[in-house]
Amino acid sequence: MALHIVLVEPEIPANTGNIARTCAATGTHLHLVRPLGFRTDDATLKRAGLDYWHAVHIEYHDSFAEVLEKYADGRFFYATTKADKRYSDFMFRDGDFFVFGKETKGLSPEILEAGKETVMRMPMSEAVRSLNLSNSAAIIVYEALRQMDFPQLF
Repeated sequence: MALHIVLVEPEIPANTGNIARTCAATGTHLHLVRPLGFRTDDATLKRAGLDYWHAVHIEYHDSFAEVLEKYADGRFFYATTKADKRYSDFMFRDGDFFVFGKETKGLSPEILEAGKETVMRMPMSEAVRSLNLSNSAAIIVYEALRQMDFPQLF
């Protein structure tokens, strides 16, 4: 098994590349939900992921509904600035999915409503609207791995 990061309609190639590098470092699977705001052969995307793309388990999906259908038994957690609970309020386990929305708009209200029991936020000051997408993904993945005592990592 593995953890999963789901990016719903990501827009910035460098963020996706950075997240791919985190996935390579942690054995986390990456799911990209179309439409993407960039081409997957984009030089910025490749540069941000460096030479780690071979180590990333990546799947492409035409919709978030397709992800939910394919992984119907999965536990999904939704990152948003609109949640009451913090990511540290949850107990994660192997196989969990962490869902992030596009950089400019986040996740749709429909996705957040459907997953309202597992929406989570990261505490931050009022000086900013949100954290960078790749930083947010890394924070949550490493918290989940910490809770599991960093399995198979050294």
